[in-house]
Amino acid sequence: MSFKETVGARVYRFADLKTLLAKASPQRSGDELAGLAAASEEERVAAKLALAATPLRAFLNEAVIPYEDDEVTRLIVDEHDAAAFAEIDHLTVGDFRDWLLSDAADTDTLIRLSPGLTPEMTAAVSKLMRNQDLISVARKRPVVTRFRNTIGLPGRLSVRLQPNHPTDDVKGIAASMLDGLMYGCGDAVIGINPATDSLAAITTLLLMIDEFRERHQVPTQSCVLTHVTSTIAAIERGAPVDLVFQSIAGTQAANASFGISLDLLREAHDAARSLGRGTVGENVMYFETGQGSALSAGAHHGVDQQTCEARAYAVARRFEPLLTNTVVGFIGPEYLYDGKQITRAGLEDHFCGKLLGVPMGCDICYTNHAQADQNDMDGLLTLLGVAGVNFIMGIPGADDIMLNYQSTSFHDALYLRDVLGLRRAPEFEAWLESMRITDAHGALLPASPRQPLLESAAAWVGSP
Repeated sequence: MSFKETVGARVYRFADLKTLLAKASPQRSGDELAGLAAASEEERVAAKLALAATPLRAFLNEAVIPYEDDEVTRLIVDEHDAAAFAEIDHLTVGDFRDWLLSDAADTDTLIRLSPGLTPEMTAAVSKLMRNQDLISVARKRPVVTRFRNTIGLPGRLSVRLQPNHPTDDVKGIAASMLDGLMYGCGDAVIGINPATDSLAAITTLLLMIDEFRERHQVPTQSCVLTHVTSTIAAIERGAPVDLVFQSIAGTQAANASFGISLDLLREAHDAARSLGRGTVGENVMYFETGQGSALSAGAHHGVDQQTCEARAYAVARRFEPLLTNTVVGFIGPEYLYDGKQITRAGLEDHFCGKLLGVPMGCDICYTNHAQADQNDMDGLLTLLGVAGVNFIMGIPGADDIMLNYQSTSFHDALYLRDVLGLRRAPEFEAWLESMRITDAHGALLPASPRQPLLESAAAWVGSP
């Protein structure tokens, strides 16, 4: 199926859907690197016009990656809910944009529609939207998940407490963890990126967090963000695993470069659920994604990076995760060049994930060689807060000393909650009040040596 659009005296032709999607994308250094981007702004406009006139049904008739070549495509096609799609099957992509922005597309309707949407449909409509459109529609589509607390309720913002350490020093990690909890962070997860994949080190960290959580009855979940095979091995050895982590992508080949397949994720999901460690729910997976991962692995099949990213959310959706986040600026300026591209990508990712029914968070971040700074992150942080993002990262000083990138801090979460009136996960909020860390309104109380966490700090990190 080919497409064409006339602008002035010039006729632009697009050979297939994946070409049309790529040419309609906002400017992106990764698409330029792959040779997929529009050659001019005029060509980009022509592609958007042609895309707006394309029926949504076209995405069910033409796969951007062939069905027989890619298990992610097979997942998308085989699990598509035709009955849910029937409500909008008469619309073009442009009509779909207008409908999403209308009052007809309320929360209940969007929840009902999610199983009928494919990632390519959400990517397509996002390319026609301004930033404010992405925000207003995503805000209407909450996704709520549960393990030991409830994440994603409207008016709530959770935080992953990320106490990484370059040598996996347990005392250093414990100190950062206590610091974050005293700032009211950690309701999404206490999640550590280990410096090594040593099973002994991973188990030590899991035991440390779990012993602390049990001692203080913290209603949150823990995760050591190692490869899924290492987590399965830890489960088999009896380690206290709450969540299974894995980076995922939108093509079979890209996932293979991560050393994973859908079958392996299914095995890990079943193993974690068999432990029965959740108290209010059984969402046991934690996925991270990022635009450019398929291209960096040479596994994008000529598909633009944002559409590949949206396809990763089909993988996430299949396993009903507690958390999914786009690590939006982490891969580097080769894929998202500057603050403007990072901001746009973060809003796109959040929008596409939420429409598909995925519990989206965002690691609002950049590397030091990108043309971005903390002011850009402040802007994206605020926009995502308005859009209803499920969770963000909480890192001491916003500077991850193990992964060497810049993200968001414990203070940034306090800022966002203050200016937007956002609260924490309800179970965690009640615990913070019981521990005399916050008051009944969620505001931090002055630190006191008699607070239970501080009284126990010496046992964890040593005396000052």
